[in-house]
Amino acid sequence: MTLKPIKILHGIDPHHIPQDVINAAEPIVFKHLTRDWPVVQAGQISDQASVDYLKSFYNGNSSIVSKIPAKNNGRMFYSDDCTQLDYESFKGRIDETLDAILEGRNQIDYPAYYIASNVIDTHLPGFNEKNNLVIPRNPHSEAMENRISIWIGAATTATCHFDALDNIACCVAGKRKFTLFPPSQISNLYPGPLEPTPGGQAISLVDFKNPDFQKFPRFKDALLTAQVAELEPGDALYIPSMWWHHVESLAPYNILVNYWWEDSPIFLASGMNALYMAMLGIRDKSPHEREAWKHLFNHYIFDGAEKSNAYIPQEARGFLEKLDRLGVRKLRAFLINKLNR
Repeated sequence: MTLKPIKILHGIDPHHIPQDVINAAEPIVFKHLTRDWPVVQAGQISDQASVDYLKSFYNGNSSIVSKIPAKNNGRMFYSDDCTQLDYESFKGRIDETLDAILEGRNQIDYPAYYIASNVIDTHLPGFNEKNNLVIPRNPHSEAMENRISIWIGAATTATCHFDALDNIACCVAGKRKFTLFPPSQISNLYPGPLEPTPGGQAISLVDFKNPDFQKFPRFKDALLTAQVAELEPGDALYIPSMWWHHVESLAPYNILVNYWWEDSPIFLASGMNALYMAMLGIRDKSPHEREAWKHLFNHYIFDGAEKSNAYIPQEARGFLEKLDRLGVRKLRAFLINKLNR
């Protein structure tokens, strides 16, 4: 099946990314967005030049390194019963991991090494000043600052998952293939356990390279909505929050830098907390009661605060009012009190 290509924009200035493109919340490739970054230029010389460039910023702090057995072909997944991951992770050094990746490029039966989403400022100080984007944002006054991370690895596969933050992923060395699905496709992607997980979010149990359509028949429906892009060094991809994405690193040596952000205030709780609470209070109720709760959630949550509180006097709105930091504290204390009864 031929998948739909992700729309490509050319000629975008990395310091003037159009706000309306981000506001559209649709995946888009920015072709050659970061080709002038020094780290990209180093990689065009050679893999060793790229490694040397990264090492020039490294401060020696340890990172979490994943070691993936050769039999996995770079895929980070589960044991047969999905109760544990099928690779090991340990604290290691970035420079030693880079050397191990280069050493294993042409070796058979060599493990694949991988460092996932390592915050750059804590390990490669000064890198961001030389290699940077300006993210167009309209943030709340107490929104998170941009979090800039680096991904370092051999030919590995990050199994399909979602992230709760907006993200621009910049390929700076190697090559990456992204396959994206809208949030509505979650059931057709067959997400696995909520724990353990490779990176904090549930991952699809479908092997994208060899899908078992008898076991996962609805995956065919997911593929009808899929969008795909292959990024070369200097290319970037905007991934809206909550979109599912499957990421294959196609070269023996791959480096990706990504920018994470969210414009809502940082004092709000994680949406996953609400999901767990709903499991506790709603999921196992009768079908007709669950259906009724859908309507309540639409009214109070998904239609926004304005619809549910517009007709109520402001002094009587309580938690129906849009939450500020004090309101969050009160609601958190209210919930803790309820749960402890």
